[in-house]
Amino acid sequence: MPTSLLTIFLCAMFNFRQDFIRFAVAQKVLCFGEFQTKAGRLSPYFFNAGLFNDGSALRALSQFYAQAIQASNVPFDMLFGPAYKGIPLAAGTAIALAEQGRNVPYSYNRKEAKDHGEGGTTVGAKLQGRVLIIDDVISAGTSVRESIHIIQAAGAQPCGVVIALDRMERGQGALSAVQEVRQQYDIPVIAIASLDDLLSYLQDSPDMQANLRATQQYRTQYGVDHD
Repeated sequence: MPTSLLTIFLCAMFNFRQDFIRFAVAQKVLCFGEFQTKAGRLSPYFFNAGLFNDGSALRALSQFYAQAIQASNVPFDMLFGPAYKGIPLAAGTAIALAEQGRNVPYSYNRKEAKDHGEGGTTVGAKLQGRVLIIDDVISAGTSVRESIHIIQAAGAQPCGVVIALDRMERGQGALSAVQEVRQQYDIPVIAIASLDDLLSYLQDSPDMQANLRATQQYRTQYGVDHD
């Protein structure tokens, strides 16, 4: 790719990531303050994808997922949304991809198997080929493990995971939850944006300098070098 085209491509990628951070802040999905994480840490920011809770917000969020998927160049045949948060995300992303010219099937799972009607634990298209998992975040990786088991049990191939935000934060060991998934399953994890993108946003926001310092300190204490 010529240098000028590469520069344009990289700028476009950076812009959609920064646009996503601004969108999450505007929707109050990404908030700043002092929040206790599941690990008991006091985080200077909190991301709650469940607050993308109306039609307009879900449509915009789905478009960001589609952009991240297209930019990743990961080959896939269909989408899978783990219950429960992944269900609207997979459906919305399938719609956004169709609007961008790529129509792909999607499927999702139930928490309990259905013993009447079509039965089973999955709904939607048959799981087959290369399956891309759509979720909000990766915390302990439980949802990803369950999804991979369901996909493999159906004879299909999990080919990657797409999430909204990568916190780039260590788990119980030296690796982040995202790194653990990559290492354990040898599949890519695609994030619309990461902690590095959040820090870039804060650096460019004069009224956010206190939040920038707190987030930098948190990254120094709990972050991973590269994700």
